[in-house]
Amino acid sequence: MSAVRVLFAAGAAALVVSAVAAGTTHAQAWPSKPLRWFIPFPPGGGTDVMSRVIAQRLSDRLGQPVVVENRAGSGGTIGLEAAARAPADGYNVVMGQAANLAVAPALYKKLPYDPVKDFAPITNAVSAPLVLVVNPALPVKTVKELAALARARPDQLTFGSPGNGTAGHLAGEQFKIAAKARMTHIPYKGNVPAMTDVLGGQISMLFSTIPPVLGQVRTGRLRAIAATGADRAAVLPDVPTMAESGLPAFVLVNWWGVLAPAGTPPDIVNRLNAEIVKILQLSDVRERIAAEGGEPSPNSPEQFAKFIAAEVTKWGALVRASGAQVD
Repeated sequence: MSAVRVLFAAGAAALVVSAVAAGTTHAQAWPSKPLRWFIPFPPGGGTDVMSRVIAQRLSDRLGQPVVVENRAGSGGTIGLEAAARAPADGYNVVMGQAANLAVAPALYKKLPYDPVKDFAPITNAVSAPLVLVVNPALPVKTVKELAALARARPDQLTFGSPGNGTAGHLAGEQFKIAAKARMTHIPYKGNVPAMTDVLGGQISMLFSTIPPVLGQVRTGRLRAIAATGADRAAVLPDVPTMAESGLPAFVLVNWWGVLAPAGTPPDIVNRLNAEIVKILQLSDVRERIAAEGGEPSPNSPEQFAKFIAAEVTKWGALVRASGAQVD
C-alpha cells in the first residue's frame, strides 16, 4: 500500500473514532446545566401539582435542577407556544395535555403551534377520567335512566361545564350524541361554580374531574352516575364506567404528557423517557397522582406521538359537533 493510501486510511479511521467519541461525549455530557420545565397553567392546579412531583424526582435522578416555569393563559396555549419556540437542546420540556394539544387545534381559529410537528413527544404521564354527577333530587341512578329522562324532556335537562370547549363541555356533547338526546349546555367560569349550581339544583348535571367533587360524592350531596375512563377510577371503585353503563364507545379522558421542542436529540428524548417512566412507577408518585384523580399512563415516544395524532382527530370531531370556538 502506498504511503498516500496509508495516510488516507489512517485519517479516515481517525475521523470515525472522533465522530464516535463526540457522540459518546454528547451523551455523557448531558445534562450539564439546569433543565426548564414549562407548566402552561397557574400554580396550584392539577397540571402544576403533577409537573412539580415529576420534576423534583427528575432533578434527583439527573443530578441537575429542573426549574419549573408557569406560563399560564389562553387555555394553556401560551405555555405550549413558549415551549415550542424554546431551544431544542434537551434543556426544555413542557407538560402538555388534552386541552392544548388535542382540543385547541379545533377550538382556536389560529393556533401559534402545531401539536404534531412542533414537538418531540417524550411520554404520556397521567390519564384521568371525568365523572358524571347529578343532584340527588334528579330521579335517576344510572346512565340508562338519565338518557331516558333526557329524551323524555328535550332541552329541559341542563349540564354545566368550566367553559366552552373544556373537557366537561365536550363530554356533555358526547353524551348527547350517545344518548340521542337534547340537553342545554350552561358554561361557567370554572368547575367550582358549576358544581355549586349542581348542588343547589340550578342545573341537572356536570361532567367533572374527580378531586373537586369527590368529597360531595362521598357525603351523598352529589350522586356519581358513571366515570368516562376505560376502567373504573381507583378512588371511585363502586362507580361504573360509561361503557359498563351501556355506552360502549364512550371513553373520554383527560391526559397529561411530557414533550420537548421538535428537533431535540433523540438520545436525550429516550433518556428523559426512561427516567420519567421510572419516576411514574414510584409508589409515592402513584399515590400523589391518585389524589388528583389520575393514574400513571407512560408509553414510548413513538406511541405517544401516535396517541397525540389520534386524540387531535377525536377531540376535534367533538369540538366541531359542539360548535365551540375561541377567537
